Amino acid sequence: MIVRDSVVDLPTPTGPMRTYFYAPDEPGRIAARRPGLIFYSEIFQQTPPVRRLAVQFASLGYLVAVPEVYHAHEPPGCVLGYDTTGKDRGNALKQIIPLAEFDADARAVAAALQAHPECTGRLGAVGICLGGHLAFRAALLPDVWATACFYPTDLHTGTLGAGGGADSLARAGEIRGELLMVFGRQDPHIPAEGRQRIYHALDTAGGWFTWHEFNAAHAFLRDEGERYDPAAARLAIGLATDLFGRAL
Repeated sequence: MIVRDSVVDLPTPTGPMRTYFYAPDEPGRIAARRPGLIFYSEIFQQTPPVRRLAVQFASLGYLVAVPEVYHAHEPPGCVLGYDTTGKDRGNALKQIIPLAEFDADARAVAAALQAHPECTGRLGAVGICLGGHLAFRAALLPDVWATACFYPTDLHTGTLGAGGGADSLARAGEIRGELLMVFGRQDPHIPAEGRQRIYHALDTAGGWFTWHEFNAAHAFLRDEGERYDPAAARLAIGLATDLFGRAL
């Protein structure tokens, strides 16, 4: 399916948030209304691999919105590099943004999707790395019915946001939709004890979730670099596709 893209600067309490929209385009057919997906990037914002993942989800029949999570601190269109400088900047920024701002941004993207003329109003969320944690927080919104979290960082430590102390796992019982949790067993950012902590919190909360671990490294979905695992990525994307098809 052909995918078309557009760019919108959404209003938020901390200023305009550059957001990239991707939608299926079927020439010759009447435009259909489709479920919406909030897609959260890694700490580097919308890099080419992130864009390709967003296009892939859009080609499956979803209206996908990719917000720039560092919009209050970086100019519109900023993409951090996959290098030490970019990594250090991204990791620093995720620690100085209050959780309230991340949550306000999630509400802004959700509202924009639901107001979009091509959206059914049914919403899901998906994210990788930092985005996996932000997708988990988006799942706290009452209108988000399915969420795929790929190797969500800082979830087990509660260290996301200014001052740390993120309450994400403590609020797991508030999630109404279904969760898909995907991890790499060789991911040093989320070791076995961290994964066990997340699983225990979700199980204790009585959430509706599925759990998958691959023999893969952190960022194994990123289709460039030595950690990319095409076979595991194909299976993981398939799991998310099944979730969204069933729930949305």
